[in-house]
Amino acid sequence: MKRHLVLNQWFDWFVPGDTNDTRLFHSDASDYVRVCPPQLGQGYFQEIPLREDLSIRIIDYTLKHELFVDTLGDRNCLKFQFQLAGKEPGYSCFSPDFGTRDFDINLADKRIFLVEVIFKATSFSTYFHQFVERLSPPLQQLSKEIVQSIYQYYIGKPIAATAVLERIVNYPVTSEQPPFEQILPASLYTKFTSIDCARRCIITTRMYNIIEQILNCPYRSLNRCKYLERKALNLVALYLDNLVKPQSNQLQHDDLTAIYQAEESIRTNLENPPPIKILTRQVGLNRLKLNQGFHQVYHTTPFGYLKKCRLAKARRLLMTSELSVEQIASTVGYTSRRGFATAFYQEFGLNPKKFQIQALNLAS
Repeated sequence: MKRHLVLNQWFDWFVPGDTNDTRLFHSDASDYVRVCPPQLGQGYFQEIPLREDLSIRIIDYTLKHELFVDTLGDRNCLKFQFQLAGKEPGYSCFSPDFGTRDFDINLADKRIFLVEVIFKATSFSTYFHQFVERLSPPLQQLSKEIVQSIYQYYIGKPIAATAVLERIVNYPVTSEQPPFEQILPASLYTKFTSIDCARRCIITTRMYNIIEQILNCPYRSLNRCKYLERKALNLVALYLDNLVKPQSNQLQHDDLTAIYQAEESIRTNLENPPPIKILTRQVGLNRLKLNQGFHQVYHTTPFGYLKKCRLAKARRLLMTSELSVEQIASTVGYTSRRGFATAFYQEFGLNPKKFQIQALNLAS
């Protein structure tokens, strides 16, 4: 059985819970707890407020049925997510939320378990800029273009870059807000894949240690709050530190420039990308340095990056166009529908035709 939900917030399909629930690692009367209704599955959502602009979320659930959710994102906040079980276990990710709608697939019989550090509106710009300044120069520029594009969609005109984030965060979002895939122009959305790859980091041993300390906090009341606040900020600092380290060794400036050229060559030739031997000659790097560079800047291989770009573009076309699955597969460089369907399922957990039907149904 499949369920289809249209919600104002993604966790609205959870029902109110009790802070005395024995499944919680620890709790306090000030915590916000919701539980998965029995007809859908089991598990819980727990938000622990630490201060006005900061909270921790512990999310742990398993569904009985596939759940398609069309929802507004968390408003006026950004997240540092640490996935312990689910689609990408062992990875951390930076995720700002600009109030766009989101279409998501929750698979049956697959445990989702993650810890999130959430910064609210007053700290949004601070941590957004801390993330962006650790990106490579081309990705810093791309981040500015994406933020300007979102602002222009909301407001209708560009403004000075320094004021854009604050305006977006405080912009009154309605339930009719479109998804990210519809807000960004096609060319900019395809470029976004580079940031999407760069923001993913492996959860290090030090991060796991702090996550364990968060999950097994030995304190209560005010001491608990102070302890968890310190651990949350340490965890975010480790994530940001992990982002900047790869940029500081091995590759020289000319090598990095060559990596950026290789990325553009892959992204702009999805239907017929250059073979690796030709790509290395085009940018003047050997295969080892090319792979090292992609791992340092985009946390994947050139082939992995090509796959990410293809599937991101395919997802957008499935949501926004009337092209058939076969046409979309061909457009993004797949020579067979079966190969495309397999890759899409591995990335998003759903057959592309089924994804297209559900996305169009929820959008109508």
